[in-house]
Amino acid sequence: MALSIRLSRGGAKKRPFYRIVVADARAPRDGRFIEKLGTYNPLLPKDSAERVTLDAERAKHWLSVGAQPTDRVERFLDAAGLLTRAAKNNPKKAEPGEKAKERAELKAQKEAEAAEAAAEAAAAAAAPVEEAAAEEAAVEEAPAEAPAEEAAAESTEG
Repeated sequence: MALSIRLSRGGAKKRPFYRIVVADARAPRDGRFIEKLGTYNPLLPKDSAERVTLDAERAKHWLSVGAQPTDRVERFLDAAGLLTRAAKNNPKKAEPGEKAKERAELKAQKEAEAAEAAAEAAAAAAAPVEEAAAEEAAVEEAPAEAPAEEAAAESTEG
């Protein structure tokens, strides 16, 4: 018979409460169990002593008999000092999925197109402004030269 040390859920809807139990691995999650080893209340703060209660002597016994703890229970046993749990490493955990990568590529492509269009619009808007500035400079230079020419013409006449 394969034994497991696992959580059995109790409590009301949206108010979970778990018993840490030793059960046959084939039994239903909340079904028949062999022995209750403790409790786990996830609603209490993490530093609370009542969050996890555990009968260490009985847990040692069941581990020696060959009961396999689930990952969550293994964490509790590690915190109690009954078991050493190897830290797991998942380097791909933070990497986005394929669809998220596709969306990011499309977004980057749209932003590049928008930036390119904005640069073209800015260049198009700047070109007429430069032409107008050149025309204004030419117009300003011409009248400045005209009075000088008129003054030179008047001095030669007189």
